[in-house]
Amino acid sequence: MSEALLAGLLLGLAPGPMLALTVTQSLRHGARAGLRVAMAPLLTDLPIIAAMLLALDELARTRPVLGALALTGGAYLMYLAWETWRVTPPAAPEAAPPAGGLRRAVLTNFLNPHPYLFWLVVGGPLLLRAWHDAGAWAAGAFVGVFYVLLVGEKAGLALLVGRYRGLLRGGAYRWTLRVLALGLSLLALTLWWDGLGMLGVH
Repeated sequence: MSEALLAGLLLGLAPGPMLALTVTQSLRHGARAGLRVAMAPLLTDLPIIAAMLLALDELARTRPVLGALALTGGAYLMYLAWETWRVTPPAAPEAAPPAGGLRRAVLTNFLNPHPYLFWLVVGGPLLLRAWHDAGAWAAGAFVGVFYVLLVGEKAGLALLVGRYRGLLRGGAYRWTLRVLALGLSLLALTLWWDGLGMLGVH
């Protein structure tokens, strides 16, 4: 039980593309937009978990699919990076986030191969081990702690950035978003590299 809780704690705090997108949306459109991004895994990960648990014994056959997904996800992250780089500082904070923010976050998470890889090679085996060794309570504790931290970390960051984004104006605002854009670009390049590796290119 304690091992499952520790695994959920450590893995739930790991950074990734959704963290960068949470900060970007919070800076551009306020805490509400960032919170929508933070909640996206709650909508997308259940089918991912189910699919990856079923595919645990077929890793070799899923690698080309994951490779193609990584290339697609990298392209989408690069598009988000370009869009973020071109943003101009707003004259005043926007009253409400634009429509489609949650849809973008859900699409980003579905196109990000990391949840698939995580539940296939890390989370899935840990979940099954906790279930077999300590029962349903341990498995539930692992998933619960993992998602409380995964979503809670991003939600807290969204509230923090949204609360103080008014301090970032002019050049500070622009360069903060450009740093985030570079971060998204690096994540995109990482996904492309991973995808090419899964396809046997390197």
